[in-house]
Amino acid sequence: MHSEPGAAHVIFGWSPAIVASVLFGLVYALIIAEKINRAILALLGAGLLIICGVINQEAAVRGIDFNTIGLLMGMMLIVNITAKCGIFQYIAIWAAKRVNAEPMGVLIMLSIVTAFLSAMLDNVTTVLLVVPVTLVITEELKVKPYPYLVYEILFSNIGGTATLIGDPPNIMIGSAVGLTFNDFVVNLTPVVLVVMAATLVPVYFIWRKDLVTSPEARKRVMNFSEREAITNPRLMKQALAVIACVITGFVTARFIHLEPATIAIFGAAALLLLDNFGYDAEHQSKNVHHAFAEVEWITLMFFVGLFILVHGLESSGVIRAMAEKLLAATAGDRNITVLAILWGSAILSAFIDNIPFVATMIPMIKSMAPTFGGEQALMPFWWALSLGACLGGNGTLIGASANLVVAGLAERAGHPIRFVPYMKSCFLLMLLSVAVCHVYMVIRYL
Repeated sequence: MHSEPGAAHVIFGWSPAIVASVLFGLVYALIIAEKINRAILALLGAGLLIICGVINQEAAVRGIDFNTIGLLMGMMLIVNITAKCGIFQYIAIWAAKRVNAEPMGVLIMLSIVTAFLSAMLDNVTTVLLVVPVTLVITEELKVKPYPYLVYEILFSNIGGTATLIGDPPNIMIGSAVGLTFNDFVVNLTPVVLVVMAATLVPVYFIWRKDLVTSPEARKRVMNFSEREAITNPRLMKQALAVIACVITGFVTARFIHLEPATIAIFGAAALLLLDNFGYDAEHQSKNVHHAFAEVEWITLMFFVGLFILVHGLESSGVIRAMAEKLLAATAGDRNITVLAILWGSAILSAFIDNIPFVATMIPMIKSMAPTFGGEQALMPFWWALSLGACLGGNGTLIGASANLVVAGLAERAGHPIRFVPYMKSCFLLMLLSVAVCHVYMVIRYL
């Protein structure tokens, strides 16, 4: 295993592969321990990689996927500005009233709304917007919020699997491989719809006794006015117009020859302009400052450090060695390798953060191209990685960021979601969803 030509001499003459592996493993272990913020750990690890001489600064910058960073930042800005108008609360209340506030119907509708919003926005933002409304509705219905919150966790991750922009692993895969919004919709949305249906079936048997309320309680919810949730009609119209244009841009990206990051950042800039048009300089400055302050910079900086760490593994030959071992374990059988990636990604992503896992797997899968007949032959591998990593996050409470966000909001409201009870029901539901994907992969690709 050799370091790339642009790297400096490694400190003390150590092996680049060993230094890169130790640093990555140490950062990964500390991320799992959750004692230090993951952005700090990733950036420290990336800095040490350069200081130790595994790669130089120029190589580190080359390792950063700025398309992923730009797409995430642009969508964060668009969603944060849009949230100010109350449109997401409007959708949640509207959905509850469409089923006459019947508890089981409300759970199904809020789950579907969560999945749809997660596919169009991102799952963390979606649960931040939907959970507070859910708590209000369940309080009025006098039913336990636990099943509602659990299913919003499940469907935020399921819905996020369906599109390029729904979940960070998809953004990373799409950017690294050159996959478009349409590619994800055509290849993953069909199976996601089946997974949604399969996941909804058990709710009747698990929680039907908890989903009972009185006619009076239902009437109170029916009296909610969704129109009152809209606090800024002007901004709502502007935001919906920009989101429509951005989604159209994603769909037509291959024809207009623009990268998703360009489309998202331009959309964010356009919405910032519309939101600030006509106001004085002081108001604009305050408004723009607030919009950028709401961007999840911790997540973006985590990605920057992570990309550099993974590039260190790639340039020192560690990734290629890992790929060779996986191929040896599956005897180079394409179908077995694809299914091993699906199940392995799902089970590992239930217990560890799927973002660094996917960042490691991307160059590993790329290195398999010569074995299986070129890049086009790898397409089933990418869909297996996406399905496994995104859906695997449903297995435990620490499997995905959205899970922890919902757990935090629930505990603050006096309805804690505990690790073991959650895992008892949801790990099996996660395995069910992956089994559905297994059948889909075999029928469609293998």
